[in-house]
Amino acid sequence: MKLTDFASEQNLVGLFLHRADELDEKPFLWAKRDNAWQSLSWREVARQVCVLAENLRALGLNEGDRVALVSENRPEWCIADLAIMAAGCVTVPAYTTNTERDHLHILDNSGARAVIVSTERLAAPLIPAIIRSGLADHVIGIEDLHRHQSGSFDYDSWAEMTAGDDASAREAVEQRIGGIGREKMACIIYTSGTGGAPRGVMLSHGALLSNVEGAAYAIVEDFGWGEEVFLSFLPLSHAYEHTGGQLLPIGLGAEIYYAEGLDKLSSNIEEVRPTIMVVVPRLFEVLRTRIMKQVQKQGRFANFLMDQALAIGERASGGGKRLRDIPMNLLLEKTLRPKIRTRFGGRVKALVSGGAPLNPEVGTFFETMGLTMLQGYGQTEAAPVISCNRPKAGLKMDTVGPPLKDIEVRIAEDGEILVRGECVMDGYWRNESETARALKPDPADPQGGTWLHTGDIGHLDERGRLVITDRKKDMIVSDKGDNIAPQKIEGMLTLQPEIAQAMVAGDKRPYIVGLIVPDAEWAVEWARANDEKFDMAELQSLPAFVSAIRSALDRVNQDLSVVEKVRKFAFADEAFTIENGEMTPSLKIRRHMIKARYSDRIDALYKS
Repeated sequence: MKLTDFASEQNLVGLFLHRADELDEKPFLWAKRDNAWQSLSWREVARQVCVLAENLRALGLNEGDRVALVSENRPEWCIADLAIMAAGCVTVPAYTTNTERDHLHILDNSGARAVIVSTERLAAPLIPAIIRSGLADHVIGIEDLHRHQSGSFDYDSWAEMTAGDDASAREAVEQRIGGIGREKMACIIYTSGTGGAPRGVMLSHGALLSNVEGAAYAIVEDFGWGEEVFLSFLPLSHAYEHTGGQLLPIGLGAEIYYAEGLDKLSSNIEEVRPTIMVVVPRLFEVLRTRIMKQVQKQGRFANFLMDQALAIGERASGGGKRLRDIPMNLLLEKTLRPKIRTRFGGRVKALVSGGAPLNPEVGTFFETMGLTMLQGYGQTEAAPVISCNRPKAGLKMDTVGPPLKDIEVRIAEDGEILVRGECVMDGYWRNESETARALKPDPADPQGGTWLHTGDIGHLDERGRLVITDRKKDMIVSDKGDNIAPQKIEGMLTLQPEIAQAMVAGDKRPYIVGLIVPDAEWAVEWARANDEKFDMAELQSLPAFVSAIRSALDRVNQDLSVVEKVRKFAFADEAFTIENGEMTPSLKIRRHMIKARYSDRIDALYKS
């Protein structure tokens, strides 16, 4: 297949089967079992997809029925997703971190008739929700599940559902998908939601194919098309990883390795040696902090090299290059940069950041280390990638690059980013009022037509690259009417070694205040240096510790305007995590949850 063939594909299953026929016995999906990486070939995956699809139909599922999928990243996730679509059904991914209440909302809202779940642990909060909803007729366990008394559904075994000859199954699948056009719904992805109940985004086969085509064209034109390797570790239930970490690799005929978990991500990167990595900004921030700390421990020469590299990178990002930097650049290419690149496997073409705004300083850091960093922008509602930085368009870290192929972007009169193209969702499942708010005409567009109103604020620069200011609904408006972007300030705060996480507030208030989570490693070192016992709660009561955090805020304030400066701060009781509901699975803070928990503490900052 060629990239030009994308336009002729009618559905995602067809794209996959064409790739499988091309690549046959070549390895496709990799997972670590018994401490060794083991693969499934394209042919074997195609066999399992077709057999599972026919067995789903045999269970009584029909065209358009929804099938929920609850699993960690693993080969079976990809197989299940493709098989559900091959059966003519609609995939409904759910996060592995969901509570019983979360699952119940998705099951009730989607009306899922069957559920595929990977393990007993993930089934624990899911089964009660299935029983309460009373909708699903079947639960398929990828691994053996404890057979709870269901009363309303049957248990089915993954091994049995994927066993058998593929010849007749393949024929049946090909006949069925011949009637699945680009307009047919492929999946309903529930937004993780930084506020309110998740909404089901309806994405068609055409929306996803269009997005994969646009992303593939960008990669091939800028980096070439070889034997690509992806390492999948962001949740596949998130639109970003679903498209960027699964469907895009299928389109490129790439191999997909499934990481063992975030705790083993660094070692997995070195083992797998990916060519393209799809990452969220928070992980880049963590990796940057770790690298900086390790260099600091390596002595004066290593620190000198890092300082020189950062200085050169800062000048380059501002468009200021010096001839006298050439010798230092050559030295850095022989010393510091190869060590950093080795930690990423040594053959990375591009690190692609998405899901949330990337602090330009973080992007510049990785560029300085000799790693190509591309910041993208998108939304689940756009399948999800809207734009991405590209070398051919001129890399600029405070932009998210030009729109992908066949995507139109315009800026409304109030600064909101509007998007149009096949990638745009069909609407929110069973939610006409929210659909009407998101999909509507732009009064300033003389040609009319429907646009996705993203809720993000931004503008296009002189080269057509999109610059994001902030979320429209997250914008802080002070009591004097000043518009302030909280994500910019929070990103600058979390780059300080003393601060792990931060949330700022100040809507309808006279100034900005912050809620701070100190960096644990830095706090341990501070306690040791000051002969104090390490107890985070006790440290936060010490004036000297508070003063150290205040110094970090003062450094940030030097680069902020008067209205953006963080005047006062308080400490959070614990880190913002997925488990306590204060972060989304894609590692964005849930402002409404944090504000609700700490409202009294935030209010007190304006009274003191």
